[in-house]
Parts: sequence; C-alpha cells; structure tokens
Amino acid sequence: MAVLIDPPSWPGHGRLWSHLVSDVSYTELHAFAARIGAPRRGFDRDHYDLPSELYAKAVRAGAEEVGSKELLRRLKAAGLRRPQRAANAD
Repeated sequence: MAVLIDPPSWPGHGRLWSHLVSDVSYTELHAFAARIGAPRRGFDRDHYDLPSELYAKAVRAGAEEVGSKELLRRLKAAGLRRPQRAANAD
C-alpha cells in the first residue's frame, strides 16, 4: 500500500490544500479517502484535493508525506496520472 500526500500548500477557497494519491490503484485511493472522511467530490481525475484540516488525519492513517514533485513522479511511474484535457480540444 502506498498512499502519498504532499504538504497543504495549494491555496483555494480560503484554505490550503494537499493532494492525496495512490501509486497502486484508484480503488486503494478511494478506500483510503473514505476511511479518513474525505468526500468523494474531492476526487479530481487522479487525486483527491484534501483540505489542510485532514492532513494530520491522513498521515496518522498511513499516508506517506512526500513533496509535490515526488508525488507527481510516483503517480506517473505507476501509470495512474490522468492529464487534464485541453479546454479547446476537438
């Protein structure tokens, strides 16, 4: 099991956010997120946007703290990265 979380440093909606990913499967990611009380609406393509209030809970539950670049590197290496579609793609 490898669920990863980066520091809550991404601003939005008056809060700071982390990214929560799995380098194993989306099934693992969804199960982990449910265990820590992260709402499903926080899932965005290949990660959960997790408010800073849930950061410590995620770490206590076993999420591995990594930097943002390492999180992205491992997500790509696992083949689980889903790039954002271009807004004007035909």
